[in-house]
Amino acid sequence: MFLKHAAKGELFEIMDLPALFDPFKDTVMGRFHAGEEMPDPEDMTKMDLVFPSGEALPQCWIDGSYKH
Repeated sequence: MFLKHAAKGELFEIMDLPALFDPFKDTVMGRFHAGEEMPDPEDMTKMDLVFPSGEALPQCWIDGSYKH
């Protein structure tokens, strides 16, 4: 799955989908897709990511108390 870094505008490949969907995890492992060489995976804060359309991530993915 690809998301976009909100500030940079570059695509970020999510390598750990369960962590993305877990509202109690603040970061997710992935890597940027820019340039010719594949960079090493890195942790990214979910709050810095949006869908490629620019839409924010669902609250249930980023806030463990979204039901309250």
